[in-house]
Amino acid sequence: MKGKKNKILIQNGITYAMVILFWVVIQILSAAGHVSSLMKGLLVPLCIYAILAVSLNLTVGILGELSLGHAGFMCVGAFTGAFFTRCMEVSIPSVGVRFFLALAAGSAVAGVFGILIGIPVLRLKGDYLAIVTLAFGEIIKNLINVMFIGRDSRGFHFSIKDSLSLGLEEGGEVIVKGAQGITGTPRAATFTIGVLLLLLTLIIVLNLINSRTGRAIMAIRDNRIAAESIGINITKYKLMAFSISAALAGMAGVLYAHSLATLAATSANFGYNKSIMILVFVVLGGLGNIRGSVIAAIVLTALPELLRGLNDYRMLIYAIVLIVMMLFNSSPKAIEIRTVFMEKIRRKKSESAAKEA
Repeated sequence: MKGKKNKILIQNGITYAMVILFWVVIQILSAAGHVSSLMKGLLVPLCIYAILAVSLNLTVGILGELSLGHAGFMCVGAFTGAFFTRCMEVSIPSVGVRFFLALAAGSAVAGVFGILIGIPVLRLKGDYLAIVTLAFGEIIKNLINVMFIGRDSRGFHFSIKDSLSLGLEEGGEVIVKGAQGITGTPRAATFTIGVLLLLLTLIIVLNLINSRTGRAIMAIRDNRIAAESIGINITKYKLMAFSISAALAGMAGVLYAHSLATLAATSANFGYNKSIMILVFVVLGGLGNIRGSVIAAIVLTALPELLRGLNDYRMLIYAIVLIVMMLFNSSPKAIEIRTVFMEKIRRKKSESAAKEA
């Protein structure tokens, strides 16, 4: 048991070290002037998509439920965080304090939505669950697109018609402008904050997986009937995994909102394709493989942009990389080769340790 715990600690430590090493390398290259403006613009999105991939892996890989509404939870967090930041401009002048409070607010509201959606939805399985979560993501996006929220001395005003129907006093301001979204959000998101939030996400998810709660969640994934027969509360643990996943997606949404000057609920930002893209990161990184999700998110987010100079071959190379990653992670032959290779390394280590002894 002690050896197994040490192995888990080492594996988790390697994952944390990879993220920290990535941050250190980028800082060194940036200080030396070797990071292009294109790459600098990609740094925060890399962290955002890595957080989204890790959080979705908790639902898809660890819980074993297919969710296509992850962009919806991201949207909830993004608009909650941006709305909070804009509303507290006078009360809390410090941008940094507002941003971190917005992170807490966005995560909490997304987590609550996760619970509210999860109670009825998690009774479904397979394709039905995927369809309902997909519908949730689209409904949230469309609701925000018709919502107008303003503020004056009398308080907040809501409308789903237009900004004029809010009936604001002179000097009042419209904060949420329907399809135009929220403007004027401070760009407080930085690469360092993104890396810290990614590390926080990894700590939460990896510790959850290796805890008693995580083992109960994986037992439900492997055999629901057997798990229920030994007294595991199916609803409780499913809701816990789903709501934590939603809260982390909301946190990524707040980071996303504070990396843009204008936040709009467009299909490009929070649509169906966004949820599919995050699911691709999870599948290609390996279901249940948290480190693989981080690597897949970083590689597959950066690759199309870094290959933008190869206009004719960019998507061809991207498709080849997708296929290679899929074969490497899922092909039985590739898994067998990896297993044999790792076994040889372990044997060499044990032989060298025996000689030293």
